[in-house]
Amino acid sequence: MHFTSTAETEIRLTLDAIVELTNSITDGCVDARSTLASRGFPRADAASQASVERLTAKLQTLSALFSALPDLDDATAIAWVNEELTELHIAPSIVSHDGVGPHIHWTPSTDTFDNQVLADLLMALAQELCENGTIRFGRCAAHDCADVFYDGTRNRSKRFCTDPKCASKTHTAEHRARQKAN
Repeated sequence: MHFTSTAETEIRLTLDAIVELTNSITDGCVDARSTLASRGFPRADAASQASVERLTAKLQTLSALFSALPDLDDATAIAWVNEELTELHIAPSIVSHDGVGPHIHWTPSTDTFDNQVLADLLMALAQELCENGTIRFGRCAAHDCADVFYDGTRNRSKRFCTDPKCASKTHTAEHRARQKAN
């Protein structure tokens, strides 16, 4: 039996946030505040509009690189993340709050929301690159979708993004093709 630690759960939720933010930016409908609030970032609702706007601007800059993760080799992805990390003030500490057990915050509690989120996103990505490289990042298998996804399944069997229409349309098309062939 595999047990997931609080840190692993937090990293997974943060990687899912990266994917959701990246896909929403690519689709032109990013709402960083609500995405982060729904993903458990506790300061998202109370963050200043200026901080959310700075974060959104930085995410738009990073989205092309996040979108490229399924296609990048590990060394390229690592070099990119290392370069981005040099721009952040990181001062790790272990904290417990909001019913969540001990976990690492990468920036001081006094830092701006946008810097805290960027540090969380990049450090989660750095930890994933150390653990698995880029292998768990994929692109949706639906022919009309280019969204990225993070595959947290044990056997890396995920093929589609989070939009259920992608899997449904593809499975229907595959079924019809098999029926036609018979």
